[in-house]
Amino acid sequence: MVHFVGAGPGAPDLITLRGAELVKRTDVVIYAGSLVNPALLGLVKEKCKIYNSAEMTLEQVLDVMKESEAQGLDLVRLHTGDPCLYGAVREQMDQLDKLNIPWDDTPGVSSFCGAAAALGAEYTLPGVSQTVIITRMAGRTPVPERESLERLASHGASMAIFLSAGMQEQVQAALLKGGAYTPDTPAAIVYKATWPEEKIVRCTVGNLARAGDAAGIWKTAIILVGGFLGQSYERSKLYDPGFTTEFRQGTDSPAQGG
Repeated sequence: MVHFVGAGPGAPDLITLRGAELVKRTDVVIYAGSLVNPALLGLVKEKCKIYNSAEMTLEQVLDVMKESEAQGLDLVRLHTGDPCLYGAVREQMDQLDKLNIPWDDTPGVSSFCGAAAALGAEYTLPGVSQTVIITRMAGRTPVPERESLERLASHGASMAIFLSAGMQEQVQAALLKGGAYTPDTPAAIVYKATWPEEKIVRCTVGNLARAGDAAGIWKTAIILVGGFLGQSYERSKLYDPGFTTEFRQGTDSPAQGG
């Protein structure tokens, strides 16, 4: 059987308990080299076969999966973060279905969550933003025109931009062209969130490219943009003493009597 496992954002203790158990008992691991913390490979048993998918094509990955299944071995496909985001897992799952090879999927902590934790940030601040846009800048791999960074930036929502640290000038220009963000809109670049070498650069949209260049960050980083990184927001209604919920009576309405 093939187990797709999210390795988490980097820190080896941020893999899920289920994911760690699957890694510990598997016979074969195919991991996303340079993205997955190699410390996680220390969990595997002594005779586990290890393959680095950074050096492989999809066809080669599938060949290892087919061979492992034919031998009755368990295989873990270890992806960075959560496999559902930029993990190229759908094409693997579809091929496994055609080959009648069973698989399951164990989610992981995404780097956009790890980056928020590093910053002590909340994407969905009341009165600021209740929407998170997860996207990437078009580069060698295109994005649909309707999802261009410029168009998405027009919403002014909280934004987590993956796979774009090497194009920070283009990112900055697209964000400003969208119209909703100003040069003073808060931003941050988080390099290798939760890794020992984590680096945080707080900046604004207007000096994003200059700040990233000064810090020497050009890959393995996520760019966060939006008012949620600022200082102003409203108190949540859920814990407001005046707000009535299913579980407690607030001061905004009289108690219901019998």
